[in-house]
Amino acid sequence: MTAASPAIMDFLPLPDNVDTPPGGVPTEPDVSLHDGPTDSHALATAEPEEHEKGAVHNANHDEDVADLGWHEPPSKIPAPLVGGIQNDELWMLIRRFNKQMYHVKEYPYAVPGGLDLNIADEEEFSPDKLRSNIERLYMTIGIGLMAFMKHIVRLRSWRETKRTAWFCTVYFVAWLFDLLMPTISTTLIVLIAYPPSREFLFPPAPIALVNSKTGGVQKPKAGVLGSTDSATGAPENHKGEAVEAEASNFVNGIASVALSSATGKHPQGEPDAEDGPADPVAVPDPTAIAIGAADAKDRASGASPSAQHDKTKVPMETAMWTKMRPVMHGLADVTDTWERFGNALSPTKPFPRSIHRLRLASLIVPLLAVSFFITSYMFVKASTFILGFSFFGDPILQPGLAWLNNTFPNWQKLLEVRNTILKGVPTNAQLTITLLRIGEANKAPLPPPPRTREPPPEVPTDIGEQELRATGAEPPLNATPAELDAAMAHDPAVPHETGGADIDASKESKHGKKGSKILNFFRGTTKAGVETALGADKLKAAAGSTPAKNRRGVVEWTRAVAISGPVDFKARFDGRKGHVYVTTKATIPCVAFSTDRTIEKVGSEQREDLHPLWSIPVADIREMKKVGGYGWKAKLVVGWALDREVSDGVEIVDRKGAKWRVTACPLRDELFNRLVAMGGQKWESW
Repeated sequence: MTAASPAIMDFLPLPDNVDTPPGGVPTEPDVSLHDGPTDSHALATAEPEEHEKGAVHNANHDEDVADLGWHEPPSKIPAPLVGGIQNDELWMLIRRFNKQMYHVKEYPYAVPGGLDLNIADEEEFSPDKLRSNIERLYMTIGIGLMAFMKHIVRLRSWRETKRTAWFCTVYFVAWLFDLLMPTISTTLIVLIAYPPSREFLFPPAPIALVNSKTGGVQKPKAGVLGSTDSATGAPENHKGEAVEAEASNFVNGIASVALSSATGKHPQGEPDAEDGPADPVAVPDPTAIAIGAADAKDRASGASPSAQHDKTKVPMETAMWTKMRPVMHGLADVTDTWERFGNALSPTKPFPRSIHRLRLASLIVPLLAVSFFITSYMFVKASTFILGFSFFGDPILQPGLAWLNNTFPNWQKLLEVRNTILKGVPTNAQLTITLLRIGEANKAPLPPPPRTREPPPEVPTDIGEQELRATGAEPPLNATPAELDAAMAHDPAVPHETGGADIDASKESKHGKKGSKILNFFRGTTKAGVETALGADKLKAAAGSTPAKNRRGVVEWTRAVAISGPVDFKARFDGRKGHVYVTTKATIPCVAFSTDRTIEKVGSEQREDLHPLWSIPVADIREMKKVGGYGWKAKLVVGWALDREVSDGVEIVDRKGAKWRVTACPLRDELFNRLVAMGGQKWESW
């Protein structure tokens, strides 16, 4: 199958389908990936040009499933796995996909924009998903805005004199002849339609290397330039890991500051050291105690924070938690739109390279045309009229909206950017599932991201023209090679520098010697309690307790890398050790579970002697959900007391409503990714 040539409708910002719920009719379920129910499925099964093929297309298709290096170091994995994208970028997408996807259900209608895996309007709320969305917001919009602001500072600084002079000259010439809007419109069209112009007008530089005040060179906050796309420049083993760690610490920092504020932490109010300790015993910092610390602070101040005295406590908490779901959904929508614009401007194969860019550029052409005739007076009059009409026009607007809702019940959905100007443009999650489907379509599942336990080396990363360059004959950032080398070199003192002694005092979290002994004591007693509970689970499971069976084997007592996949995945079902295995030998792929111990040594491929406990055709899967081995509180306790990893599981639901839950699966994300990418289902993220 080859990709279809673009038609004129592909360039127009018009919705492809209007058959969306609640007025839509469910479509027939698609059995196979090759049925092509969405653009993602069609692109995954299309045959690329010979020069665009990667290792997955060149794999030995005579095998049941080709292993492209699931247990090999990155240096031994063929590159590129998928044509048009580097392996490090592919693994970065998969890592972020694993953190974003928790729960998917089959979507029975025609998908908006031609792509599945959109976020459901009624998606479930959880604090962990909220955290994931805030991290996505930082990694996309946060980093993007930082890069934009650094470019503005570089232009305004006049350090890159020739480039700034050209911008200045063009701006004031356009202003003098009243051609400012045509000039800006033309520049936008060129930037969108002709990608090389972006690096010419805005030459790249590592974000962490540019001073946000002077536009010159600075020492990165991490003390070394170990990465080029992060705000701190922290070292990383693989592309994108530094930004992901920054996003995680960004959320942790917000939580820490909020908790410190709630508990009334005020170092300036503490007695001086020479006045003696504030308490007779050095106790742990209250910011380490997440629950009840704020109430304790209020009680210490003489207040009564209980619900009986404070009548706002319950309604405010209820209102806050109730509003968290729409807030989380709003964050996800904003981030998705940002990712779509990014993927439209810089598409990744197998998505088209020019259609979406040209569609965006064509929307600015009318603006360019009218800008020659619209005067500033006309613009101000039109803007103020629209403002006044939107404020005072309710008697006209409300009946108009009611008529629209009755005549076209789905008009809001049809006008969403994903169904109009950005139709067919994927989010990063939709791009990732398309890449995963390419592997499955060629029976060569993509290897998981490398798991490196060694810390990244604190040495400067290699910098080329793709990361740091200048326009014309000027040196990058107008800095000498010696200045650049000094800024990129490692300085261990820089990460600890703050804005003053007050920030140092607020940031510090010292427990003291006695406090550390107290924490170690509680850790020891907690460890003993956890080990006792794990032993009790074994007895309860033997007695038939289902929750105890689901908890069997979830704590990894050894740190050895799990050797399973891409066909067989070590797991438990109903507390029994075994393997989940995926077979594609039949016409319809199946997923099954067996307790046969020989799978560990010889695998499950080409074996007729296996008798699985259960088997499900992949095409019959209606829903999949990642489930935890323990609840979040128990997981925190196990991680803190035992310093061990907790293996989670997957719950599978078929079209008849039957459920199968596999637990203690070290490669849970990889199993989930294989199953979600294999079939012809149109998924929706919940």
